[in-house]
Amino acid sequence: MNKLFFGDNLDVLREHLADESVDLIYLDPPFNSAANYNQLFKEVGGQPSEAQVEIFRDTWTWGEVAEASFDDVMAAGGDLAVLMRALRSVLHQTPMMAYLTMMTSRLHELRRVLKANGSLFLHCDPSASHYLKIVLDQLFGPDCFRNEIVWRRSTGKSLMSRRLPTNHDIVFFYAGRDAVWNVDNAFIPYDEANLPVKTARKYSHKDADGRRFRLDSLINPNLDRPNLTYEFLGVTRVWRWTRERMQAAYEAGIVIQTGPGRVPALKRYLDEQRGLAIDDVWMDIPPLNSQAAERLGYPTQKPLALLERIISLTSKPGDLVLDPFCGCGTTVEAAESLGREWIGIDVAHYAISLIEARLQANHPQAQYSVDGRPTTFDGARELARRDKHQFQMWAAWRLGAQSYRETRKGPDRGIDGRIQFKNGAYGWGQIIISVKGGENVGVSAVRDLRGVIEREEAEMGVLVTLNEPTRQMVSEAAAAGFVSRSAHGRLPRLQIVTAEEIVGGAMPSLPPIPQPVHAAVRRPRKGRKTSSAQIEMLLPIGDGKAPKRVENEVVDPRFMDLTG
Repeated sequence: MNKLFFGDNLDVLREHLADESVDLIYLDPPFNSAANYNQLFKEVGGQPSEAQVEIFRDTWTWGEVAEASFDDVMAAGGDLAVLMRALRSVLHQTPMMAYLTMMTSRLHELRRVLKANGSLFLHCDPSASHYLKIVLDQLFGPDCFRNEIVWRRSTGKSLMSRRLPTNHDIVFFYAGRDAVWNVDNAFIPYDEANLPVKTARKYSHKDADGRRFRLDSLINPNLDRPNLTYEFLGVTRVWRWTRERMQAAYEAGIVIQTGPGRVPALKRYLDEQRGLAIDDVWMDIPPLNSQAAERLGYPTQKPLALLERIISLTSKPGDLVLDPFCGCGTTVEAAESLGREWIGIDVAHYAISLIEARLQANHPQAQYSVDGRPTTFDGARELARRDKHQFQMWAAWRLGAQSYRETRKGPDRGIDGRIQFKNGAYGWGQIIISVKGGENVGVSAVRDLRGVIEREEAEMGVLVTLNEPTRQMVSEAAAAGFVSRSAHGRLPRLQIVTAEEIVGGAMPSLPPIPQPVHAAVRRPRKGRKTSSAQIEMLLPIGDGKAPKRVENEVVDPRFMDLTG
C-alpha cells in the first residue's frame, strides 16, 4: 500500500482512496505561520500575505479555484453548507475565506476516507485554528473531539512591540469512539536531571548504585484477611501478598526493613515506572534548529519525534497512515519506522523527490510506488496546464538536473535547472536547462537560451518544449555549433528535446552525468538555502574551477546527504 502521490490532494483523495480505508490522518497544511496574520483578513485588492510554502503562493486567494471548492461544499449540502455560507457572509471573498473553503473541501474528503474508528490530527496555528475547529466539529461531530494540543514550535523570540510572541502551534485531535489508543505510549520517561519537585520528593531514596526509589506500603487495606495475616521480619500485619511472595521479594531485594521492628516496605524504582503522563501541552519535543541532524532545509519540516508520538499513540502496526500535505516526508518516515503502511500526497515535485531521497538514505529497504509523475505525453501536457512551475521542475529532474529553482519568486533568468559534470582536463562543465511549458514557443526561446549559455559561460544548453519545435528553432539550435572544449567527444552546444521524447526515453546527447551519491554535505544555516556550489562536494573532485554559487537554486535532494 505504501505510495507517494504527486498531485493535488483533493484530486488524489477523490480518485484513488476508497471510503473508510485509512486508520490515521495527519495533515500539516500551509497556514501562513511566517506572515502578519492581520493580512489574512484584507480584501483581495489589498496587500496579499506570503504563503508559508511557495508552491501554495496563489492558493489562498479568492478566485476560480476557491469558487469551485465553495460550490463543491454547497453541493454536499447539510449543516456544513450552512456553516460555510454563514462564514462567507462574514469573511467575504478574503484570503482567509479562500483558505477555509479549500481546507473544508479537503477535510470533507478526509472524513470520507477515514475509518469510523480512525483518528485525525490537524496541525495549524492560532491565525485560523478557531475557524478550523468549527469546521472539524461540523464534519466529525463535537463528540469526536479529543484534544487541542499545544506544541511549542519555537523559542527565544523577543518581546514584540504590540503583542506577545507567538511560539506555539495547535494540533486538533479527533477520533472515533473505538479508535486505537495505546495508553502505554502516553508517558514520557523520567529525566532524573529535571524531575518535577513532587516526584523528586516521592522518590527521595537512592540505592548504592544511585537508582532512585520510594517506599510503598505492603499493608492490606482489608483487615479481614486471615490467610494474609502472618508475622514477617518480626512484624505481624495483614499483608498484601502471601508469605511465599513476600519471601521471594525480600530475597530479590525489593522488600526492605529500614530498622528492627519497623514495618517492611516495598522498594519501587523510578526507572521502572511509566514516566510522566503526556498532557495536551507538548514542550518536550523541541523544534528543529539550524544544527539539527534531521533538518533538510524544508520550510515546514516538523521533528520526527512529533510524528512518532502521534502515530505510536493512535495506531497499531500494519495500520494505514495518510498525510495529504506530506512535504518533506516526516510522517512517511515515522510511519515506515514504526511498521505502519502509509500514503503521502504533495503537489510539489521537489517534495516527492526529497521524500524518495530521504527513504533511500534512512530506509533503503522500504517498498513503495510513486503515482502522478507523467509517464505519457498527455500526462506531461496536463501537468504543464495545471502548473507550469511543477512541469519545469519535473522536466529538469528527468534530464538529471542537480539543482533547480525552488520557488516562483523573482525572474528565472532563463534557467530552470543546472547540470554540473566533470569535463576531463577542462575541469568542471555546466549544462543549462530551460523549460517552456506553453503551447506556442518560438525561435526567440532558442536565442534566449543561447544568450544564457554565453552569459553563464556554460558549455551546453538544453531547451525542453511541450510541443514539437519549429523548423526555425531547429536551425537556430544547430547554428550554436558544438562544445568548443569537450572531453567527451563532439557534443551539440544547444539541443531541443520535447516532453514526448522525455517520457519516451529519447534524451539529448549529454556527457556522463554523475549519479546521486550520499556524501557529506554542509547543511545550510538558518535562513539560507543550499546553493549549487555545494555540488562540488558531491561529485569527483578534479582540476579546474568549481561550479559557481547560484542564488535561489537548491541542490536536488537526490544529491544531498540525508542521513544526518
